[in-house]
Amino acid sequence: MRSFAVILGPTARRGLSRLMPVAHLLRAAGARIRVEYTQTVEQARQCATAAMHTGEVVVAAGGDGTIRLLAGVVADTDGLLGVVPAGRGNDFARQLGLPHSPDAVADLLLHGRPRHLDVLRVAGRTIVGSVYVGVDAAANELANRSRLPAPLVYPTAGLRALLRWPRTRYTITVDGRTEQTYAYTVVVANCGYYGGGLHVAPAAQPDDGTMDVVVIGHAPKLLFPIALRQMRTGRHVERRHVFSYRGTSVTVCADRPMTVYGDGDPVGRTDQLHVEVCPRALRVITG
Repeated sequence: MRSFAVILGPTARRGLSRLMPVAHLLRAAGARIRVEYTQTVEQARQCATAAMHTGEVVVAAGGDGTIRLLAGVVADTDGLLGVVPAGRGNDFARQLGLPHSPDAVADLLLHGRPRHLDVLRVAGRTIVGSVYVGVDAAANELANRSRLPAPLVYPTAGLRALLRWPRTRYTITVDGRTEQTYAYTVVVANCGYYGGGLHVAPAAQPDDGTMDVVVIGHAPKLLFPIALRQMRTGRHVERRHVFSYRGTSVTVCADRPMTVYGDGDPVGRTDQLHVEVCPRALRVITG
């Protein structure tokens, strides 16, 4: 029988509400589960590390940012990660097909098998889903400040970011091959989904040892909302101003400083982004 340690941050009300029925079911099945309430990122990491050393499954009850934070610790200590989807986007859970109902989540945590997944390394950070620059990063900044209902947050933020976006030139190097282009956004993806269900990199798989790079090139701004709508199904990649690459090492340079986002959280601001893939670095209970 597995033992579980759930690490919650100071703003984890949504995660706690989703966790409680799952915790009840786990305890009813005889599993040991404890909840750690943390106030800082460093405290959360310390609690996760301590749980790893006692053989507990570290459980992320939250969204992609919570998963990213704990996945870094789990990957570094060869531990095991469980997920209770409780975020606004839940794109990592969507990619893996993880359940949302309390019964199904509890059953998966109790009986699911570990799966080895790749992670991305960016500026010393672990990214499980994708890292991106451009309109989408600007939209993410707006979305993080929004109080709109979840289904409206990302589309609204995307349109607002697009209207104020300046023409930007990128130099993209994938495994030594370099291309230059003007683009709205560049996404380096380990998983296919981002932005609350947008299938930005439909060919991406989190366990194939590579990254998918999707570039939405410059085109009239009126076409961008069409491409955004097509991202729900992944059909945007059929448009002639959308380009895709695949590799294990990616460098993205811009003609001006750019805000970098990863898994829905800010990574930094720079004019050069370098991403490496770490194959099979993370063990997650997936099925």
